[in-house]
Amino acid sequence: MGRSYECSGDFADMSSYLSRCHSCRVERGCFMVYDRPNYMGNQYFMRRGEYADYMSMFGMNDCIRSCRMIPMYRGSYRMRIYERENFGGQMYEMMDDCDNIMDRYRMNNCMSCHVMDGHWLMYEQPHYRGRMMYMRPGEYRNFMNMGWSGARFMSMRRIMDSYY
Repeated sequence: MGRSYECSGDFADMSSYLSRCHSCRVERGCFMVYDRPNYMGNQYFMRRGEYADYMSMFGMNDCIRSCRMIPMYRGSYRMRIYERENFGGQMYEMMDDCDNIMDRYRMNNCMSCHVMDGHWLMYEQPHYRGRMMYMRPGEYRNFMNMGWSGARFMSMRRIMDSYY
């Protein structure tokens, strides 16, 4: 209800078009939405569907302030996770989902990573729970520099073409 704005790609600051965005509809593709401008703050993965009450759905106090489109990807998936920041400590290479790095790798923390192939969602708790962060190909040396306090991840999931 109310004013609307349509976007088909990345949008760093919605405030110039909507003072508050509390609901959305994803017609095609997948998006990450953020509760702060410039792709900062809490992140939420949205695929095709209607999200009529964003705030109650995610237990949020605020509204959508920015969004990023996740491109469809059909290749192989590969990511290296590291126990410490700056690619330190134990390292494991992943090519599929992992619901608990402690159970699979005996690893207490994941504090940096290198995404070689694919797009991933990383979660702060096992079994894909808690806050999440979208990772596209690139090097992520220190999650704390990305605005995460406590900055560690315990489960990872590939963003597959079946989500589209």
